[in-house]
Amino acid sequence: MSGTRRRFFQDAAFFGAGFLGLSEALRGETQVSDPQAARAIEQGRHHSPYGNYKKKEAAPAGPDPFLPMVTPDVADLPHEMDGGVKVFKLVAEPVKRKIAPFKTIDAWGYNGSCPGPTIQVQQGDRVRIVFENKLPEATSIHWHGLEVPIEQDGVPWISQKPIAPGEKYVYEFTVHQEGTFFYHSHGAMQEMMGMIGFFVAHPERSYKPRADHDFGMILQEWAVLPNNSVPNTAAMEFNWLTFNGVSAPAITPMIARLGSRVRLRIVNMGMDHHPIHLHGNQFLVTGTEGGRAPESTWYPMNTVLVGVAQARVVEFEAKYPGSWMVHCHLPHHMMNSMMDLLKDRAIETANTNDAKALSQMESLAKSVPFEHVHHSPIAANANAVPGFPQDAFMEMGMDEAVAKPETHGLPPNWSAGMMGMMTLVRVLPNKEYEEMMARIKSRNPNNQSEHRHES
Repeated sequence: MSGTRRRFFQDAAFFGAGFLGLSEALRGETQVSDPQAARAIEQGRHHSPYGNYKKKEAAPAGPDPFLPMVTPDVADLPHEMDGGVKVFKLVAEPVKRKIAPFKTIDAWGYNGSCPGPTIQVQQGDRVRIVFENKLPEATSIHWHGLEVPIEQDGVPWISQKPIAPGEKYVYEFTVHQEGTFFYHSHGAMQEMMGMIGFFVAHPERSYKPRADHDFGMILQEWAVLPNNSVPNTAAMEFNWLTFNGVSAPAITPMIARLGSRVRLRIVNMGMDHHPIHLHGNQFLVTGTEGGRAPESTWYPMNTVLVGVAQARVVEFEAKYPGSWMVHCHLPHHMMNSMMDLLKDRAIETANTNDAKALSQMESLAKSVPFEHVHHSPIAANANAVPGFPQDAFMEMGMDEAVAKPETHGLPPNWSAGMMGMMTLVRVLPNKEYEEMMARIKSRNPNNQSEHRHES
């Protein structure tokens, strides 16, 4: 047999075996343990709306280092490396969440947190999530916005069997996208119990212009009846509104350096749409739950509507020093506990008598405890005016109860009008910023509040 003929049969055998192996892997009959082979298979499965995904030639220097996103009041999920695979361990379980100094709820979440811990990866990473169900009922995880193989999509009975209590399940896929995504239970009532977390895929090549700060906020709503701690997931009205599982004024402010560029990622998992407004600054919407938006679509605004199950990414130049409010502009979402007249209310009273109203508010203050500051002034004839009271008697300053390094330097009684979906971006000049970072670091030596990598 000639050398040419022999090479022909060898090549045919090689390609035939490779094609057979690829076909079996695509049917899910063969587990592909090699990350590069798995990436090649998955690239053939996906058809992005922005065009067919093609493997880029690797740059000599590798992917750019990225700026990790900071999720106030929520930790990141750590990972270990198994060869070229990032391995995360995620546990669904009941959690207790203190959403206000005087209110703790029984929610469901992940790894003791509600929302769940933030997962951060980079475009091109192969990830494996070893998931364990410690809930009393079956569950699954959907990777919202991520283009994954069907068997990784997390829809019970469609793409997988429900994960029974006490069972484990392994999700594994290659992240070929970049952007702001999230993971959540694919059970509607479980979602309303709090089962959601960020999944951020940083780009292989840094975004331009560069961001100096990157923050994330998850918007949630809760219906918690008086003298109860379990959310009513069938309710259509909500009396507690949270950013990252915490209600103002307990939400940790975001700290930015004067002159920096700030990125804010906002994800909504609830029943209402939320118009999120930033005071004192204009921003650009640079991304959605589908990834980075073309720069030609950016335009200035200061209020962005974040619909249910959507993500919006906004960026702005921190040109003005000050403590700038970020909040949902729906009036009732700037308040808490509006649907009952009994216990556990940030707005404690419906009395129109000044002395009785003050007495009720002081009773709540003593139970936390914190020192109550008298409300803003009212007119001597206030009770004679139709419609009174409205905002009177609603203030509940609790500076001491929510004090942390990030609130240092705010004016006395700053927390009085902070309720519901309200927080602050504090833009500080260099000296004050460095002092603030030192305070934060002294509280938590492992805190990585400032990062100097580009993203």
